Amino acid sequence: MPKLKLTPKPKPTRNKALNYRWKNRIKSIRAVIQLALIAGVVYLLVNASTNLQHYVEPDRSQWTSGQGFIALSYFGVSRSGSSGLISQSELDAQLKALKNQGYVTISQQDVLDYYTKGKKLPAKALFLAFEDGRNDSGLFAESALKKYNFKATMLTYADKMGHGQRKFLQPGDLKKMMDSGYWELGSNGYRLSYINVIGSEGAFLGAKDESELRDKSKIAQYNHYLMDFIRDSDMIPVENRQQMEARINADYEKMKEVYSDKFGFVPSVYMIMHANALNRSMNPLVSQANEANIEKLFRLHFSREGDAFNGPSANVYDLTRLQPQPYWQTNHLLMKIKKDTGQPIQFVAGDEKRASQWELVRGAAEFSGSRIALTSEPGGTGMLVLKDSERYADIELSAALSGNVVGRQSLYVRYDRESGSYLRITLDNNEVIVEQKKPGQAAKRLLAKELGEVEGPTSGLKLNKAAVYSGAQLAQADQAEQSKYPLQLRNTRQLSMAVVGDKLSVRVDGTELLADQAIDGQIASGFVALESAYHEQGDNDDIYDGVFDNLEVREASDDAGEAGSVLYSNRLSGVRRIADTASHVFNTTVDWVMDTF
Repeated sequence: MPKLKLTPKPKPTRNKALNYRWKNRIKSIRAVIQLALIAGVVYLLVNASTNLQHYVEPDRSQWTSGQGFIALSYFGVSRSGSSGLISQSELDAQLKALKNQGYVTISQQDVLDYYTKGKKLPAKALFLAFEDGRNDSGLFAESALKKYNFKATMLTYADKMGHGQRKFLQPGDLKKMMDSGYWELGSNGYRLSYINVIGSEGAFLGAKDESELRDKSKIAQYNHYLMDFIRDSDMIPVENRQQMEARINADYEKMKEVYSDKFGFVPSVYMIMHANALNRSMNPLVSQANEANIEKLFRLHFSREGDAFNGPSANVYDLTRLQPQPYWQTNHLLMKIKKDTGQPIQFVAGDEKRASQWELVRGAAEFSGSRIALTSEPGGTGMLVLKDSERYADIELSAALSGNVVGRQSLYVRYDRESGSYLRITLDNNEVIVEQKKPGQAAKRLLAKELGEVEGPTSGLKLNKAAVYSGAQLAQADQAEQSKYPLQLRNTRQLSMAVVGDKLSVRVDGTELLADQAIDGQIASGFVALESAYHEQGDNDDIYDGVFDNLEVREASDDAGEAGSVLYSNRLSGVRRIADTASHVFNTTVDWVMDTF
């Protein structure tokens, strides 16, 4: 039998060996990076959950103002933000801006002493609060409070104490927070619950808990539990005055029992849900039932929302606060405070080098990375003009417009500031409008087109349809609501316009809407400009943030389709682009760790 000849295993070539070692090294580096990221997240969580710092009380003997204070109340905070919660980084930016303006936070007792004892406040006094008593709000807001030595009130719902409510801060958590000095306790009420709910299809849904109304877009009308008589599908009360009063009294009594049992006291400050109803849109009998309980249990009541300023003659049971929205840019908040107080404000510019390339005509602008956020004047517009761009003639302008759907964002080319002539493309409530304007004449539309349906998250959108209506008014209001987009809804559209000689082409999201459209020969040259403006649907908020990402101006392509040279670009490149990508990867990893563990 012949012997088997064993062929020895070939030795790896030098290149293969190097490849093995390189792959192993990459795996090791990846593992180290992942461990470092996880360790960093753990450190942040531990640091945020322990009271390593203590609030430093201000020197009240230096306070000399009797001119009142502003109050801000945030819905909630999450790490990366959402349609209903402000991001940790944006909250930090806003509080930093307020600190730089000279604002000093004041306590509940400071407000009481100001109104009842005539004590003074700092020249720029801020009462700061966070609503709903959420775990993430406590976790992600506290780092900013520590950084700027700010004090805040955490408002809670009494029925969220215990019962496996892991989403909400519990008594033990709240006591530790108060011990640090950065936090005080307040109340939003006993529970967040709704009555007289009508769906968007007209069906009467009756009473619903917050957990049952996750998709707010499907609700046409509702009221909060304490805001009205309980009614039937025809909006006729099904309880008499005594029954209504007994129901409301019981809710306040339950609230008192929980706070007294868990903390030994009832908080001094209350913010009723919903705001702007007490002694206004509410039935007077329901208002009276609430007022009697509020004045018996609390010492301060912020019953209104929409204005930040409380003056010397304000009523301690009818104070007002501003609820900054998650989509507001920092300058939006500062613009609103300027409007409400009448005090001068220093707006944030961000990247000063990039900002220096533009002239701010009106409003406020912040340059951050590849983003230009242009905030309008109250009830007006915001405008930026690109310096030295009046010499541009045949060009291509492109940008991603990323502001809220409800509002107006515009790109201008050949904008003659003296004659007022221009070519303009506008995104207005999901409609794209292209216009030309000759010197001394009104603007003429070249195109008006409704864009495709905008889809976005609805779980975080706040209900804003609370009122007391008759059945006919409800139907009318529902029809009006169906034609509007939610104010919180954000969307991004990629817009580009090319102008060559007397021809204009326009693309939106890669689709050509105009191709070599003839334009008037008198509109021959001018500046590149940006504009933002609010829409009337904004209710009491008449300020709007236009958001322009990755804006670029190029010379027009040649006849062969070869792209022209870049004349201006706000896009990140080189090291900054790499750093921005790395930051995005880090944030995504952190979010994954927090969601997973």
